[in-house]
Amino acid sequence: MTLSQAEFNYVSTLVRKEASIVLAPGKEYLVEARLIPVARAVGSPNVNEFLSELQRRPNPAYQRRIIDALTTNETSWFRDREPFMALTDVVLPELIKSRASTRKIRIWSAASSSGQEAYSLAITMQENLPPGWTYEIMGTDISTEMVKRAEAAEYSQVEVNRGLPAQQLVQYFERAGAHWRITQQLRKNVSFRLMNLTAPLPAMQPFDIVFLRNVLIYFDVATKRTVLQSAAKLIRPDGWLFLGAAETTIGIDDNYERVAAGRTSAYRVRNGVPAGAPRRG
Repeated sequence: MTLSQAEFNYVSTLVRKEASIVLAPGKEYLVEARLIPVARAVGSPNVNEFLSELQRRPNPAYQRRIIDALTTNETSWFRDREPFMALTDVVLPELIKSRASTRKIRIWSAASSSGQEAYSLAITMQENLPPGWTYEIMGTDISTEMVKRAEAAEYSQVEVNRGLPAQQLVQYFERAGAHWRITQQLRKNVSFRLMNLTAPLPAMQPFDIVFLRNVLIYFDVATKRTVLQSAAKLIRPDGWLFLGAAETTIGIDDNYERVAAGRTSAYRVRNGVPAGAPRRG
């Protein structure tokens, strides 16, 4: 059974409105596959009847489940490796010099999914900051389910096998039945909150490093520009922005410049616009 054009249009309009994600024609199979568990969970025999009933009788809770199902993205530990190597080899040595007076680093994992990226950043900080330094990592995601999972900090054996070296598993995790749980020592420096990057962002203290990876690819150009402008206001003048390998600010927001960072590239706000300052143009 496949989605009708009307059903696909309903879902794509909902996701565009609530999450600014563009579902182009041809994604019908993906949408149906993601929504089968949702339909079963609410007692519908199939996705078609679930969507038909939802259109007749709008249910915000069920609509939220659709958003969660379609915004759950691929993730793993130390994903793509190069950005984390850049932190170790380039970014942290520079920040350690420039932050000597405060000895504190703030990082934003802006599309943190189930938490692997944020905790990978925490492990990187634990292993590379000098004694006496502190760090804070905030992970945000549009999915309520993913935020709950990240806060629980428990992962299956299959999940920890995806990119996590055995040495770090032993050092930063403890057994929790059949799962593995992040140790309290690491969890105390990481927090999570629900956040829609395309909506006006809440007031936050500026960050030294922002990971905004593998999320811009789901937005149209105007939305990408809005998200990048919002992020620029929260990056310290000498801070760093990391995007996914298939993402760029070039041709979207000229207030950034791309710079080499080890074997990869990162972005910095041109002219060091102070975090929180009004944007140009």
